[in-house]
Amino acid sequence: MHILVIGGGGREHTLVWKLSQSKQVDKIYAIPGNPGMMELAECIDTIDIMDNVSLVGFAKKQKIDLVVVGPEVPLINGAVDAFVAAGIKAFGPNQAAAEIEGSKSFSKNLMKKYGIPTAKYEVFTDVEKARAYIQKEGAPIVIKADGLAAGKGVIVAVSLEEALAAVDEIMCDQAFGQAGSRVVIEECLIGEEASLLAFTDGDTIVPMVSSQDHKRAYDNDEGPNTGGMGAYAPAPVVTAAILEKVQKEVLEPTIAAMKAEGRKYVGCLYAGIMITTAGPKVIEFNARFGDPETQVVLPLLKSDLVDVMLACIEGRLKATKVEWSAEKAVCIVMAAGGYPKSYKKNDAISGLAAAQASGAFVFHAGTAAANKQIVTNGGRVLGVVATAPDIKDAVAKAYLGVSKIDFANKHYRTDIAYRALNRLK
Repeated sequence: MHILVIGGGGREHTLVWKLSQSKQVDKIYAIPGNPGMMELAECIDTIDIMDNVSLVGFAKKQKIDLVVVGPEVPLINGAVDAFVAAGIKAFGPNQAAAEIEGSKSFSKNLMKKYGIPTAKYEVFTDVEKARAYIQKEGAPIVIKADGLAAGKGVIVAVSLEEALAAVDEIMCDQAFGQAGSRVVIEECLIGEEASLLAFTDGDTIVPMVSSQDHKRAYDNDEGPNTGGMGAYAPAPVVTAAILEKVQKEVLEPTIAAMKAEGRKYVGCLYAGIMITTAGPKVIEFNARFGDPETQVVLPLLKSDLVDVMLACIEGRLKATKVEWSAEKAVCIVMAAGGYPKSYKKNDAISGLAAAQASGAFVFHAGTAAANKQIVTNGGRVLGVVATAPDIKDAVAKAYLGVSKIDFANKHYRTDIAYRALNRLK
């Protein structure tokens, strides 16, 4: 089989790595890819991932059997629709289904209509009405840009002043561009957060191993929100009972709701869940694999990922067994100093081979090749991942890998998986 993976981040490097393990795969292409993928895939950086015509043309020319669309932006741009129209199998939701991530107001309204547990909310396009609602509800409160904001368009305000400033930042200052022309303001859910990714063919939905992201930039969950500073899997907070509740009250009703709305959802559905005293509630849905959750979930998948993806596309998921390792996995994100605000690029990275030799996987997220060396090229630069029979050893192994890697002003959290470790005390 010839496979095309669209995207160039840590999630896509992990997908390429996992797909390459399938005996069915002869060749993998990545658009645009990154230097870390080059051993496993041919990277093509001359095609824009938003140019569906060129993407389809390339897939036809290279006789691609399966396309895997990684990021949300091309999904919302209708990449899957374009491939399917050309008779090419593509893993991921079509444009109509991807709106579950593309518009937070669509997602919240869907949950309200179909009784899927989530936070109380209101949607605003008028700044003054948004401010008045905040004054009425008080803090803490959550303000979200309605559209895509690369995982950063959510502000959890602990005071009224912070909440009002967040509305100004999103709606008036357009910190997230057009994504903030509409905001969703919702109650602040209290509890422990977890991520649950699931495979679905639009009728059957099969959850993956649970995981937990660390969104704040600094230790002790302090600092601004980021795209994710690390993750681990499975998340002990998602007990068997919680998982069953999420399956019955969130995942299955959501897939049924999307089908009822004429937006049959095929691909990976990501549910961000808050485990509250009243039970699990949805924080958000994403229309694709999470990042960095993918980096800890896929290393634990024992089944052939190609088989599972084809079962989703062909409507055979119910008859497909998806098997998981009992090991634990940890990912430490190494970021550029200053991230998620301004940061430098083009700093030389050393120690990648030493990190791999220490037993870690190193997934490239924001790197580039320059002057025969690997350099930084993004906010989140690398994801250093380790697996082990227990979480303590996985954490130690991942941080050992991190210790081997160096670049100017590198930044990473030193407390990834602290909640799981605290449960062992």
